[in-house]
Amino acid sequence: MVNYPLRSLMFVPAHNEKLIQGVIRFDADVIVLDLEDSVQPFQMKQVARDNAEKYIKQGLFKNYKVFIRVNDLESGQILKDVHQLTIEGVEGFLCPKVRTGKDVYFFDKLIETIECEKNIAKNSFKIIPIIETTASVLNAQDICKASDRVIAIAFGSEDFITDMHGIHDEALTLFTARALIVLAARANNVAPIDTACINVHDNEDLERNLILAKKLGFEGMIVLSPKQLPLVHKYFTPSEKEIIEAKEMLKLSEEAEKEAKGVAVMDGKFIGPPLVKRAKNILKKYQTILNKQNYVKNE
Repeated sequence: MVNYPLRSLMFVPAHNEKLIQGVIRFDADVIVLDLEDSVQPFQMKQVARDNAEKYIKQGLFKNYKVFIRVNDLESGQILKDVHQLTIEGVEGFLCPKVRTGKDVYFFDKLIETIECEKNIAKNSFKIIPIIETTASVLNAQDICKASDRVIAIAFGSEDFITDMHGIHDEALTLFTARALIVLAARANNVAPIDTACINVHDNEDLERNLILAKKLGFEGMIVLSPKQLPLVHKYFTPSEKEIIEAKEMLKLSEEAEKEAKGVAVMDGKFIGPPLVKRAKNILKKYQTILNKQNYVKNE
């Protein structure tokens, strides 16, 4: 796991300079400069690469973690994407439409080759594979294991539904895929990132999805509009109640251990090792978010 929050991965089409310049007014945890689906027509791909390189080198995103969503492995563009944008200021790459662990392994070796060519330290760049096919959902475990660069996996539901020949319904057609993605990610100590809500003006739909995502164990969500950020951050930030309870739980557990009382009790519930671990995870996550906020403020 990384030492920065992944509550929100906000996508920006890299050929649109106005949107690139405006995104720094918002507090997304990660800015994703998109070279793939949002960059149309095709001839704008090089414009998008050039814009991304220009604004990163100018230091526009110095307070942000920046990832690049490259074009897919069969696009004929991925070598150009990675070669031009393996530069200082880029944290890593989102790789779309991976199907198996072999796809991620190939992408890892492509980056490694370019790192070597440019005399960049090995493993300088992270990978977030995007799970957006039926095959990739079923292969999520292998995808997580395929490279030490993998820090998270992200769900892309629209392509998944198309591949499945289904109908978009978060409670039915997407539920199993979401659960499998979280299970694979958590089993391999990488962060699961939930799919975007494409109805960017429908906060009720967004909140329904966030409630489900938090219950399932997602770490964050893909964001398509800055309007979505407040709710996304609300649900993926530990609440004041959660923080107070976590601190109290650890306090009671430590006291019980010192006094050899066995398992501590809080509000009539036994505080066993799983609850202690969960409390520590909540406080660690909250501290990571505070560290990000303090860094940005001090800058």
